Amino acid sequence: MWRRTFCTSALKNNNNKKWDALVIGGGHNGLTAAAYLAQSGLSVAVLERRHIIGGAAVTEELIPGFKFSRCSYLQSLLRPSIIRDLELHRHGLKLLKRSPSSFTPCLDGRYLLLGPDAELNNSEISKFSKRDAEAYPRYEKQLENFCKFMDPLIDSSPPEAHQGASSFNSRIKHKLQKSEFWAHCLHQSVSMGQQGMVDFMDLLLSPASKVLNNWFESEVLKATLATDAVIGSTASAHTPGSGYVLLHHVMGETDGDRGIWSYVEGGMGSVSKAIGSAAMEAGATIVTDAEVSKLIIEDSGTVAGVILGDGTHVHSSVVLSNATPYKTFMELVPENVLPEDFSRAIKHSDYSSATTKINIAVDKLPQFKCCDIGYPEAGPQHMGTIHIGSESIEEIDSACQESVNGLPSQRPVIEMTIPSALDKTISPPGQHVINLFVQFTPYKPNDGSWEDPAYRESFAQRCFTLIDEYAPGFSSSVIGYDMLAPPDLEKLIGLTGGNIFHGAMGLDSLFLMRPVKGWSNYRTPLRGLYLCGSGAHPGGGVMGAPGRNAARVVIEDIKG
Repeated sequence: MWRRTFCTSALKNNNNKKWDALVIGGGHNGLTAAAYLAQSGLSVAVLERRHIIGGAAVTEELIPGFKFSRCSYLQSLLRPSIIRDLELHRHGLKLLKRSPSSFTPCLDGRYLLLGPDAELNNSEISKFSKRDAEAYPRYEKQLENFCKFMDPLIDSSPPEAHQGASSFNSRIKHKLQKSEFWAHCLHQSVSMGQQGMVDFMDLLLSPASKVLNNWFESEVLKATLATDAVIGSTASAHTPGSGYVLLHHVMGETDGDRGIWSYVEGGMGSVSKAIGSAAMEAGATIVTDAEVSKLIIEDSGTVAGVILGDGTHVHSSVVLSNATPYKTFMELVPENVLPEDFSRAIKHSDYSSATTKINIAVDKLPQFKCCDIGYPEAGPQHMGTIHIGSESIEEIDSACQESVNGLPSQRPVIEMTIPSALDKTISPPGQHVINLFVQFTPYKPNDGSWEDPAYRESFAQRCFTLIDEYAPGFSSSVIGYDMLAPPDLEKLIGLTGGNIFHGAMGLDSLFLMRPVKGWSNYRTPLRGLYLCGSGAHPGGGVMGAPGRNAARVVIEDIKG
């Protein structure tokens, strides 16, 4: 499959070679960084621990005939500029738009469909509230305006304070770049107006429940929208600042359509495959089964390469880490090298997770008793994200509080997707792949252990039984499944604490504060070491921005 993917023997055979850049981790951000670095003419090698590239954006055939997007499962956040720059469509990326994009079944026999069709949204929301149906287009328009304000921030390196010694010209250039950045922000703020900025700050600082209560009255609509505010988080919709995560999940687009999420033909691994192909075409080398054990640090405090798990030394001018900040600085960097205050901030950052991913092979589509629409095959209710156990914000909050108390939710909040409803390449005819993104599941539950097969099976059946309440017979359709609880996400994918964002996305961990204050511009206290993963600005999701932005900083540092 990979014309220029090598095993570690390729590195051993070139043991004297010094690369311009090494990238630790072949996740989508690491591959993106490698592609931009290679396009600039630098020699680059990507070192991936697993046998397959992609990190959390990976497709694996775990049950014969069924190809699962094992961790991430939807695409929207990948920056349009990256798709264009790397010509990802030419490299095989094919996006499958979902319409409708959301389906919330209710136990009382009603349901809510939402999507890009304004008439459908009006009709569906009107079943619950005429007032909400009228307000919903204004709500979407406001979020779209906020996203336009955020776009330049996402695509830029934060205007960090100047770090380390440098030339006079370099300091002047840095000051000009910062001035230009803040001038642009000021212009955007003026364009939005005072009321717009107040509304924007309200969204950022308030609990998502407050924001949604101010807009809507229907519990089902509010709960459906609130799931975006808590996804991947240990927070409740009542947590201050949860409104930002809501915005984070609507700031993407598919082929120019704002806020539209899509499936990827062949699964999410096709995103990584396309980026990897672009990187290799530009000259990058990708090496699998190449686990990095330590960084090589010279006496001067400069990073000079890495040591692999088998003892192989690989030398380079710079190293970019796509691993989590904790993995990078607490495990790969030798002890007593980093400043104490920096190490302490990294160590005590929030890496908690309450997320479990269950990938299921089924022999038939679930039939939801609330909507006998009469489609013999996949209907509109199967196309988008199906919200199970999310009929009210209080229901979501109750599930969250159980996890806070150390127990997996009795009635978990489940986002179900059925990519095979649109993608015919990932399952046998007539059978389907189903993804369950499940919350809330503590890393260390008080009533058992995720290492206990019986405990894992009990929780999986709890999820299946809950789905049975909405789609009778679902449990009996399950052929087999794969479950990744927080410790599994940590062990298999390398996500510290099982956190899918490489660290919490709270307001204290964003922009100039990500990963820690003073080091938000991808550089680190170690000269020659950079962060390029989701633990850096602008954060998590299959976005590619951390990798692209980090690569630009490296290119600037190397080439001036």
